[in-house]
Amino acid sequence: MADTFYGYVRPDGQVGSRNFVAVIPSVTCANDVAQAICRQVQGCVTYLHHQGCCQMPPDLERVTDTLISLGKSPNTGAVLIVSLGCEGTDHERMYNEIKATGKHVEIIHIQELGGVSNAIRLGTDIARKLVIEISGMQRQEVGVDRIVMAIKCGASDTTSGMASNCVIGYIADKLVDQGATVIFGETTEFLGGEHLLARRAVGGENGPVGQKIYQIVNAMESRAKAIGCDMRKGQPTPGNIAGGLSSIEEKSLGAIVKSGTKPIQGVLEYPQHAFGCKGLWIKDTPGREPEILTGMATTGAQFMMFSTGRGAPQGFPSMPVIKICGNPNTYERMENDMDLNAGRIITGEKSIEEVGEEAYAKMLRVLSGEMTKNEAIGYFSAIDIHCLGPVI
Repeated sequence: MADTFYGYVRPDGQVGSRNFVAVIPSVTCANDVAQAICRQVQGCVTYLHHQGCCQMPPDLERVTDTLISLGKSPNTGAVLIVSLGCEGTDHERMYNEIKATGKHVEIIHIQELGGVSNAIRLGTDIARKLVIEISGMQRQEVGVDRIVMAIKCGASDTTSGMASNCVIGYIADKLVDQGATVIFGETTEFLGGEHLLARRAVGGENGPVGQKIYQIVNAMESRAKAIGCDMRKGQPTPGNIAGGLSSIEEKSLGAIVKSGTKPIQGVLEYPQHAFGCKGLWIKDTPGREPEILTGMATTGAQFMMFSTGRGAPQGFPSMPVIKICGNPNTYERMENDMDLNAGRIITGEKSIEEVGEEAYAKMLRVLSGEMTKNEAIGYFSAIDIHCLGPVI
């Protein structure tokens, strides 16, 4: 019998692991209103980003697309957009495209309402109604082929590539074999290993997907060179070096292990939703947590598997983040933040496959409603949107 989990089936066919009302500020100037609404109404989440105005047109479109994809997430049952009224993002397009998924969407404009206090009052009333409206939705049993898993590693050390990344790679292969979707990114951590990924691309290293992998790595390096910097001086991070990683190539070789072994189907742009994609995909993202977690949530991922060696505790507002710790000493120190101890591979107590099966079972429980540790303590507010141009 095929594996299953219990999720919220949305009108557009996606399946969510959570059932939040998303209160989405269309610009950083609306953050405080969105946050005040969420403090008043249980069952709401918000995305406190720093974008949406005084940016170049491509970045304003990128921010708009990112916020739309967050609104389309299967983990949100309804959406309230909080607009200032004069921002650079297209809040009307946000409203229309999210509404097209079949969700109940509302929008308020702070300036039109006469200011912050009026906007908070009306927004709180609307959010309360939306929460009550979706609170009666029931979970349904669905197959694992409906899973969209995001993966990442952070605060890495030598144990990440030897244990926790291997566990996630095991799960990635298992899910792809069952018809699910797996998304990995961190273009900065392909450097030195991009040829290995390109060889796994559908169509081969010289095909469109393989060439796209080389293209995003070269573009990332070119952005650093444009301001007179060498990527290799920013990576590995000081924490990575203290954890025993000597070079970006060594870090990359360990990082790409978490993608497993399956063919890479394509490359997604940062704001792009992955609904309808199957198999293993790359998303072009940076490595830093606030930006990559947002980019992965825009894919429509119901959750993320996050590998760490030194201990990275943060999560994301609407996407559960399961922390797999490769270092047994870190797990002992940070057990209240880490969800699974893959350090037992390092000590010889368990095999990669045994811990992989434990993590897979944990995944199914989280998809069906079990909280991760960062969810339980509410450690998920530090998010942002990755932009490419200057603030003007």
